[in-house]
Amino acid sequence: MKKVVLAYSGGLDTSVLLTWLKETYGCEVICFCANVGQEEELTGLEAKAKKTGASKCYIRDLEEEFARDYVFPMMQANAIYEGTYLLGTSIARPLIAKHLVDIAIAEGADAICHGATGKGNDQVRFELTAYALKPDIKIIAPWRMPEVWKFKGRTDLIKYAEEKKIPITVSAAKPYSMDRNLLHISFEGGVLEDPWSEAPDDMRCMTRSIKDTPNEPEYAVLSFKDGIPVAVNGREYSPAKLMRELNKLGSVHGIGRIDIVENRFVGMKSRGVYETPGGTILHIAHRAMESLTMDREVMFLRDSFIPSYARMIYNGFWFAPEREMLQTAIAYSQKNVTGDVRVKLFKGCCTVAGRLSPYSLYNPEIASFEKENVYNQADATGFIKLNALRLRVRAEALKKAP
Repeated sequence: MKKVVLAYSGGLDTSVLLTWLKETYGCEVICFCANVGQEEELTGLEAKAKKTGASKCYIRDLEEEFARDYVFPMMQANAIYEGTYLLGTSIARPLIAKHLVDIAIAEGADAICHGATGKGNDQVRFELTAYALKPDIKIIAPWRMPEVWKFKGRTDLIKYAEEKKIPITVSAAKPYSMDRNLLHISFEGGVLEDPWSEAPDDMRCMTRSIKDTPNEPEYAVLSFKDGIPVAVNGREYSPAKLMRELNKLGSVHGIGRIDIVENRFVGMKSRGVYETPGGTILHIAHRAMESLTMDREVMFLRDSFIPSYARMIYNGFWFAPEREMLQTAIAYSQKNVTGDVRVKLFKGCCTVAGRLSPYSLYNPEIASFEKENVYNQADATGFIKLNALRLRVRAEALKKAP
């Protein structure tokens, strides 16, 4: 093994991995960090990687690509995993893996390496993407290599880092892990491993505690074009900047923090605390825009895709043909999901306060209780009897049954 490209964040796991790869394989290590909205976490990262032994460190600004090509198409689908999770970590993984493979090809590397554990979802997401894009790729996954990887958990990693004088930010006092991007931040492990214990209120990054939010509501207007958000309060933004604007609004009002137990792809349950302020606002506003502009049967069919589509993303099948097929149908369903949605932000809640669209399918003359000249209520009698026919036939049959 001469050259390995490492998915690098500068955190505990990947900092240890960088040193471990050089010691184990005697290879050149090239680090890659995807800037998908970590913000302060990237400060001094290249210098840190080189100081720890990397020959190069690529830091690619992928924020716009992330929002435009991954977050927004996912939001068009209203994807939500197990009724709660807006897939903030899941959706970033295929983008990171895509660029990891690109760099490996450009550098002529022998392999790529990631620090995902053998218990988690990320190992699957990274590797499914890598194999989909480069079928002959070689992957080093140390947590699945007990013959050479002797660490048992985070305590061992912290000890190793201290011995090797590797700079880290994790301590035994705060052993939970964090993963942040433009869409959300996740907190997992450590103090969260007891599902009965309440998560500490200071376990926050992207949202304020409810006790610190304003005592007056704030209104915001989101503008959509074919299901894609294009403006906030009348001002147009690029995809990444729009997400940042929504994150600011959501953060101030404590919107988008959840505490869930989810089913991992590998079979176990895990507990996490996630903050998705802007994504929560976007999800609620998008559904409101659809309610005004989308045909009933199209919405019913598209909504039937949501559980499958969300599982595809969660399980790592972004670059799979079934996801691409569904994406085409979803994009078609978004034609005319265009207009403005007004939301009210207050004390952790985002509620819809108004909707407006040039493609509105809502007709007040038909819906009104006051007018009779556009809808003959007597027509409903036959409609109800026809729909009741099978129920009446069944009831009669049950009467005759012994």
